[in-house]
Amino acid sequence: MNFDKTVSSIIIILLVVAVGATVYIIVNPSPNERFTELYILGANNQAGDYPSNISLNEPGNVTIGIVNHEDKTTSYNLIATLNGVAISNQNYTLENNETKNISFSFTPTVTGSNQTLTFNLYKLPSNGTVYRSVFLHLNVV
Repeated sequence: MNFDKTVSSIIIILLVVAVGATVYIIVNPSPNERFTELYILGANNQAGDYPSNISLNEPGNVTIGIVNHEDKTTSYNLIATLNGVAISNQNYTLENNETKNISFSFTPTVTGSNQTLTFNLYKLPSNGTVYRSVFLHLNVV
């Protein structure tokens, strides 16, 4: 008889705690995850068919995508480098949930395999830390 009362009391306490936790979660939901997407699209704006074999002094083309999920208007600095040398430096401001697709052309001036085209995205004001980064490897003949 005493055992049944103890088990019943424990079950009631656990039920009250579970209901309390559920109410707390409903009343105080966790904030949305805040982030920015950065991606590269190749030919026909597809995630693939990237220019990987390019002739010297002939342009290559990609589309760079930035999507703001920061829950506020956010400014960015996008710096493109080819083998560590800056070839483009642009600022963009996007509203929350806005997508910006940027047509980007580049022309390699040095032959060689495994060259790197990098896009570094900084949130402004910048503390010098890269926020997002994407890259392509190129063979230039």
